[in-house]
Amino acid sequence: MKYLLSILFIFVFILNLFSQDERKFIREGNKYYNKNNFNEAEVNYRKSLSKDSTYKIGKYNLANSLYKQKNFGEAEKYYTQITENESDKNVRSKAFHNLGNTYMQNKDFQKAVDAYKQSLKSNPTDIDTKYNLSYALQMLKQQQQQNKNNKNNKNDKDKKENKKDENQQSQQNKDNQQNKDKKQQEQKQKQLKKEEAERMLEALKNDEKKTLDKVKKQKVVGVKVKTEKDW
Repeated sequence: MKYLLSILFIFVFILNLFSQDERKFIREGNKYYNKNNFNEAEVNYRKSLSKDSTYKIGKYNLANSLYKQKNFGEAEKYYTQITENESDKNVRSKAFHNLGNTYMQNKDFQKAVDAYKQSLKSNPTDIDTKYNLSYALQMLKQQQQQNKNNKNNKNDKDKKENKKDENQQSQQNKDNQQNKDKKQQEQKQKQLKKEEAERMLEALKNDEKKTLDKVKKQKVVGVKVKTEKDW
């Protein structure tokens, strides 16, 4: 679906309200604009505004030339100034329409929708604005759905990461417990071996003591000596 985002251009119709220089700059700017030389058009519109900074047609045409150069931030600034200070419904409608276009270029679809609605309040019959509003609403819906999907995907990813961390922590705890049990078993075996060695040593001591006691008894009893016979 292709949207229009048309720039609604206002030429100067009442030139006798301004000085000769201002009319000259506006005319020159319009000539360059119609030749798609938007840079030179910008230069002349700025010269016109240097004579009268409140000149709404100069601001509007300057904003259009900036928009054509894809300088959407600057264009937005001048369109906004016009919408805030303009009482003429036709000018307000066009300014809000083009302001909506700048928001569309920046993918700020909610602000674009709001701007197009404001434009239609001043001119409810504008077909281009109705079309752009419809498109902006469609893009806003898609953007909101995409944001929702991204949020859900992020939540799922976070859950998986948390589950992974839990599994890793569980495995680490299991490994730590196994290592602890292994050390305890090794210590227990060492203790048993030590106790067994002590028992064996004690048994050897007992055997040695019994042997010594036996030897001592044999020394005391001795061998019976035969006495000499009497003659």
